[in-house]
Amino acid sequence: MKLATWNVNSLGVRLPQVLDWLAANPVDVLALQELKLSDDKFPVEAFAAAGYHAQWFGQKTYNGVALLTRTAVTDVVKNIPGFEDDMSRVITGTVNGVRVIGGYFPNGQEPGSDKFEYKMEWLTALRRWVKEEMAQHPQLVIMGDYNITFDDDDVWDPVGLEGTIHCTEEERYHLRAMIALGLTDSHRLFAQPPKSFSWWDYRDAGFRRNRGLRIDHILVSNALKPLVRSCEIDKVPRKNERPSDHAPVVIDLALD
Repeated sequence: MKLATWNVNSLGVRLPQVLDWLAANPVDVLALQELKLSDDKFPVEAFAAAGYHAQWFGQKTYNGVALLTRTAVTDVVKNIPGFEDDMSRVITGTVNGVRVIGGYFPNGQEPGSDKFEYKMEWLTALRRWVKEEMAQHPQLVIMGDYNITFDDDDVWDPVGLEGTIHCTEEERYHLRAMIALGLTDSHRLFAQPPKSFSWWDYRDAGFRRNRGLRIDHILVSNALKPLVRSCEIDKVPRKNERPSDHAPVVIDLALD
């Protein structure tokens, strides 16, 4: 069973790229972030023609998440229950016995800002809810654009970017607290090349110079950890014309 996450930074712009990627990489589950379109604009027919069921939670201009799956999803939940939020950031469903949470975590803008405070509150609410979900669903995956790096290995310039957004101790505390629930960063279950990033700024030839961050993560529960056969960042789509600034991350589970 292969699962992937990809912040496409506007599905309206990059739908052909997503369809091409799925044709070349027929994963069982693809979590999308930053759809940037309202629910009525979601291209459900295009994905159906490609062999995928879709669950989506859109928002005009900003945010928006979706789950594309080979088999139908059950028990779908949108956003974080009990946390009032007018942003479309989370979509959850069960696929072949695996509870899949796809999320577009808040950016936070800059430490000390109102948006950063919202990020802290959102992360706290998410963690509380994920703990409840894990109690009900031992086989659980939470993947998406976390907008947080784990440590200096996830940052192209850890000295220059120390304390900036995505790299603050406050954000990393929440990521470690999520891990402490009984989750594992699937990427680090395997030897990876140094400076393995999933996002690169469009400016200053960020991708060509590999000035990036690893902020797209796939965390797996203890029940799934021994079943992870691989985790890779697919940088090929980042070379497309008009690409997303993020690359897909893919894991292969020994669940067939």
